[in-house]
Amino acid sequence: MNRIKEVLEEKGIKQTWLAEKLGKSYNMVNAYVQNRRQPSLDVLGQIAKILGINIKELIK
Repeated sequence: MNRIKEVLEEKGIKQTWLAEKLGKSYNMVNAYVQNRRQPSLDVLGQIAKILGINIKELIK
């Protein structure tokens, strides 16, 4: 499980913005946010960097 949805809401960031920054489709980011798919550790690290947080904050 990841906390991407919670962090996006806390920071007021839209999934479309994150998808653009990651170079992924909105559908893929939405699958990560809804926990239908889990991002690889590499992608999770990229998300953490984009959001300006430690990767550990994204993992439950």
